[in-house]
Amino acid sequence: MLMAFKGFSALVALLHLGFLVLEMFLWATPTGLKIFHMTQAQADATKVLAQNQGLYNGFLAAGILYGLVTGDMNTTILFLVFVVIAGIYGAVTAAPNIFFLQALPAIIAITLRWFV
Repeated sequence: MLMAFKGFSALVALLHLGFLVLEMFLWATPTGLKIFHMTQAQADATKVLAQNQGLYNGFLAAGILYGLVTGDMNTTILFLVFVVIAGIYGAVTAAPNIFFLQALPAIIAITLRWFV
């Protein structure tokens, strides 16, 4: 189960690195417009906010990866909890599918840690 926990934790970190790239670099590109269902005007108006959000997603990924690399499972769990909170908040305030894409993988990782 420890390997499953580490694997899901790494998946969560990789997802958040992907969110960083989408929000910081691809937001106002055709790819970002398609993924986030925006017009160019909407993307241009919110680009700086998205970049800030992407940076925070990068910090979440960094915290999880730091915990995994150093073997500090408490740090990994802490950052996974942050991801769960952010995912629930995003699902309530922005789009329900955020729960499944962001919070659920972190919840699975945390649950797997209980069985180790």
